[in-house]
Amino acid sequence: MKKDIHPDTYRTVIFRDINANVSWLGKSCAKTRDTDTFEDGAEYPLIKLEISNASHPFFTGKMQFVDTAGRIDKFNKKFGKSRFAKTLGEDTPAEETTEEATKAEA
Repeated sequence: MKKDIHPDTYRTVIFRDINANVSWLGKSCAKTRDTDTFEDGAEYPLIKLEISNASHPFFTGKMQFVDTAGRIDKFNKKFGKSRFAKTLGEDTPAEETTEEATKAEA
């Protein structure tokens, strides 16, 4: 194995699933600015997770809608004016011509 490729700064941190509000202690070398107090009363660095086994549908057996990074807003900003992003209830030109043709036949 190669030497000196693994970090040696592992420390105990709190991992928190922000969707299920579940926390546990683990070891990590990931950098973080947040800290929090764990159940044992000690303060540890905090690493926030968007999904874990506590909130993933495979493990929970139920679907949850998760939009943590504003993905829907990002999609609407990028494709909002395209024909693919039309919201329900809006009439499209194809529907209007079909309705006009139906009225003309009657």
